[in-house]
Amino acid sequence: MALQISATNPEHPALLLELPWHLPLEEWPEKYLVALPRGISRHVVRYARAGADVVAVKELAERPAVREYELLRTLDRLGIPAVDPLAVVTGRTDSDGGPLEPVLITRHLNGSLPYRSMFETTLRPTTMHRLMDALAVLLVRLHLAGFAWGDCSLSNTLFRRDAGAYAAYLVDAETGELHPQLTTGQRAYDIELARVNISGELLDLEAAGALHPSVDPIAFGTEICRRYQDLWEELTRTSVYPAGKYHYIDRRIRRLNDLGFDVAEMQIQHSSSGDTVTFVPKVVDAGHHQRQLLRLTGLDTEENQARRLLNDLESWMATQDDYAPGDPLGARTEVLAHRWVREVFRPTVRAVPQHLRGSMDPAELYHELLEHRWYLSERAQHDIGLDAAVKDFTARILPRPDPEAAPVQS
Repeated sequence: MALQISATNPEHPALLLELPWHLPLEEWPEKYLVALPRGISRHVVRYARAGADVVAVKELAERPAVREYELLRTLDRLGIPAVDPLAVVTGRTDSDGGPLEPVLITRHLNGSLPYRSMFETTLRPTTMHRLMDALAVLLVRLHLAGFAWGDCSLSNTLFRRDAGAYAAYLVDAETGELHPQLTTGQRAYDIELARVNISGELLDLEAAGALHPSVDPIAFGTEICRRYQDLWEELTRTSVYPAGKYHYIDRRIRRLNDLGFDVAEMQIQHSSSGDTVTFVPKVVDAGHHQRQLLRLTGLDTEENQARRLLNDLESWMATQDDYAPGDPLGARTEVLAHRWVREVFRPTVRAVPQHLRGSMDPAELYHELLEHRWYLSERAQHDIGLDAAVKDFTARILPRPDPEAAPVQS
């Protein structure tokens, strides 16, 4: 059987052909590989360079490789945070013509880390709570889309910094199943698997001396269940309000937006007596602030970053003479937003020397500069401005140790 590359982009096969497909993945020469932290996997996984991209290459049987590839493509279309599927390579043979396992190829998620690399510095409990929040949000988003993960764990997740919090991404969809809607039992099964897997992973870290002494692995495994249930309840519960109190409905929608979820449509029913209103929101995929920022500015960021940048954009626009507060998403606002990118965002980011930025993307760097500006302004009891914040941040805060520079695990 001849080598066959099934890819999402017609440009990828030509780039991927340069890789040594005639060798088992474990034997690939160093010149093809990229030294990045790797998590634990039941399969052989390597990072390699294909043109300008860094890709993750995973060996597995053809049927699960194709199935996972299609599932990841579906998750991408649904806007679920997951690794980007690039190709499946089949028909591999060694130099003697013997068969080699097919591979699934995904794009490396820039700026992300597997959990074991993060724990090499013994994370504080507060940071671990943020990781659990991110994982709970990811699991809720998957379940809202009808996706049963079947193997939710820290090992099957990548984490990326998102404006002081973390965003979680699904890495392994091999055991996943997509349904029109999940039953309560299917969701409960996923949650129970998450609890058992996470507790076990944290117990392994504890045995290796990589867990903060105050962290109880069993309690943290249980915490993901509580955080998931709280978030699910907020997103799916039916609310009953007094008639005429429609601002309560608006408040509920705003709270959902603050969590990063959109209300695509809503069902409102009046009681027979006319004194109460029942409100049932239809909550869809997260990304309210992401999409708004992208539409206004062209900046494609994480959700928390987008929320913070939108706040800064709105504050800046309020200082402009041509701002029209009655038209928050109108054409005039788009003009101002692009001016903010040109006159504020880009010059501020460029003022920090490239070699001091580490792995921070522009949105994360701008967020940290805003945080530093707030801290200095609080201390000075007046707004010190972005220019002064950049100078102080560059001189006193950077360079600093970067957790993404963690050594590669064997």
